[in-house]
Amino acid sequence: MEITAAITKKKGGEFVLEKVELDEPRSNEVLVKVVATGMCHTDMAVRDQQMPTPLPVVLGHEGAGIVEAVGEDVTKVKPGDRVVMSFGSCGHCPNCQKGFPAYCYYILPLNFGGSRLDGSHSLHQNGKALSSNFFSQSSFGTYALATERNVVKVPNDVPLEILGPLGCGIQTGAGAVMNNLNPDAGSSIAIFGTGAVGLSAIMAANVVGCTTIIAVDINQERLEFSKQCGATHTINSKDQDLGKTLAQIMENGVEFAFDTTGNIQVIVSALESLASKGVCGIVGVTPPDKFVQLDPNLLVGKGLTLRGITEGDSIPDIFIPRLIALYQQGKFPFDKLIKVYPFDQINQAVEDSEKGVTVKPVIKIGDQ
Repeated sequence: MEITAAITKKKGGEFVLEKVELDEPRSNEVLVKVVATGMCHTDMAVRDQQMPTPLPVVLGHEGAGIVEAVGEDVTKVKPGDRVVMSFGSCGHCPNCQKGFPAYCYYILPLNFGGSRLDGSHSLHQNGKALSSNFFSQSSFGTYALATERNVVKVPNDVPLEILGPLGCGIQTGAGAVMNNLNPDAGSSIAIFGTGAVGLSAIMAANVVGCTTIIAVDINQERLEFSKQCGATHTINSKDQDLGKTLAQIMENGVEFAFDTTGNIQVIVSALESLASKGVCGIVGVTPPDKFVQLDPNLLVGKGLTLRGITEGDSIPDIFIPRLIALYQQGKFPFDKLIKVYPFDQINQAVEDSEKGVTVKPVIKIGDQ
């Protein structure tokens, strides 16, 4: 079928809206009419070729929409169901079977390979294959092909245009706190970076009962906004001495730290902020030529843990409905982070995101 999609044609280039051809769903696939899709830093990282997905490509991996058709083997959803599209996983490898789909043995080819696992492409233009199936969806289009594994059925009484980011960025931040770090009520946490992932983590820390929630950034306006999301303290590491200021809040350091920036120096600062036996989680995309240099004595002497986290350690079918329920109860107001842009303003959304004007852009593509 012919659809309109936003194509990234060259490194660092703009998104271009053009007509492309989308396959009919295979036996395990789900055709989704895209209502809206989030714009995530990972989309920009691929655009800038920090990640290995080939160009030209149709990106988009936080899609939400309405099921149009399903393959003959699909039983989880049916036409007319409202869904969020999350990351792809195989369902068969040992990690998937243990309940860790974010660490699927095939996580890279399924999400960044630019094709299905068998090498075929769901999108074509002028008879040539386009790099597609990004996060098993490529949702920067009027329609997307997902799989039964990565669609999550959602309630009818919550606007689809805000739900897409739950598929990646928001579940990454919230899940890192709620599923992985799992701080006790009354504990302390420092969150480095106040983008969508960091602010979602702050909300989650508030949900689980952390009583000291420290937001660290260099954007003072964003730090002020973090207080609306549940931060009890803020540190502008550009204007304040991070170590001294943090010691004034927690003399011996925090129990948990979470880096969302992928910045090498910030990761080290997050580790150094920890009290003995503290745990630091990291999720940011770091350029492949950058490496963290650590003194092992820092880890050994204080019994610290440095933990990599993907997609918030979530099982989307379980975690996304939980986040929606928390939102409906007023406990997880992630809609505060969102600004909606029409499809033809996708490049403006990118610019606003990169300038820090918008926390989480959402591209409105179709009607509910």
